[in-house]
Amino acid sequence: MIFKCKNCGGNTVYDPESHKMYCPYCDSQDSEEPVTEGQSLYYCISCGGQLQVDDFTSAARCPYCDNYIIFDERVSGEYEPHLILPFMLGREKVKQLMRDKFKKCVFAPSSFLSEAKLDSMTGMYVPFWMYDYHVHGAYDGQGNVIRTWVSGSREYTETSTFHIERDMEADFDKMPVDASLRMADDIMDLMEPYDYKALEAFKAKYMSGFFAERFNMPAVDAEKRAVDKAKIDAENILRQSMSGYTGLRSSLNNQVTLNRTDTNYALLPVWIYHYQYKEEDYCFHINGQTGKIIGKVPVSKGKVWGYGATVFAALFAILMLVRQLLFFL
Repeated sequence: MIFKCKNCGGNTVYDPESHKMYCPYCDSQDSEEPVTEGQSLYYCISCGGQLQVDDFTSAARCPYCDNYIIFDERVSGEYEPHLILPFMLGREKVKQLMRDKFKKCVFAPSSFLSEAKLDSMTGMYVPFWMYDYHVHGAYDGQGNVIRTWVSGSREYTETSTFHIERDMEADFDKMPVDASLRMADDIMDLMEPYDYKALEAFKAKYMSGFFAERFNMPAVDAEKRAVDKAKIDAENILRQSMSGYTGLRSSLNNQVTLNRTDTNYALLPVWIYHYQYKEEDYCFHINGQTGKIIGKVPVSKGKVWGYGATVFAALFAILMLVRQLLFFL
């Protein structure tokens, strides 16, 4: 599938800033028309060029005509997402966010924030499984409240022990776990939080202008991470309800149980910036909705040495000046 402009035939793409489909050739908006005739996973529907597509790619850009193609069979049937969170930040906005965040990194290579390098970043819809759970948490134990006071020359301490019981019922909606083998789980966890109120029913047009993957693993294989997340959150809720106590001691029958009530397959937006320096790859991930940036800045040894030499020269000049002043005194 490719979205072509009804007016000029150009490739229309989704514009995160205006939240509309946009034709970069004739500047028209909402003029998209899906075209699927003769689509193949291996050849561009627009120019016929041969495509290099892996097993999970669901949207890509043709290297010959630069049109963005969505592969129907990977966004339909069992692979059709239930939900999508459209990009809210366009490339230019993300470039500015990168510059604002790292402009004070004086030892970064000169090309790190260059226009040409930042233009190479790509927007990608990452597959996620999202789980809904009904949670029951129970706690039974003892907690101490310690009170200390001074009377005369003596200090007194009173320890009161209380029996603590908690019984919690909660619903956790859309506990996210990425379903991409390409993306590191810890990085995708750091992409959170997204505002899931902005999730919409899946529309393929939001994918035009971006890369995308279908899920790499079934929901059952990814669920353990969601269960672990939900249990940690539930335990934190229980613990917060017992603030004010010290020396908590629980019995053996405390537990958190989860009952999955629903599962959704969703696509979430991530901007990816690859930067290579001294044969080492630096990868930055930017939340396509909130602008949160995850990544480690490279350090230019040349700049470090240059800075050190400048400081040394300045100190040497100051010492020589002081020496001359002392000589005249």
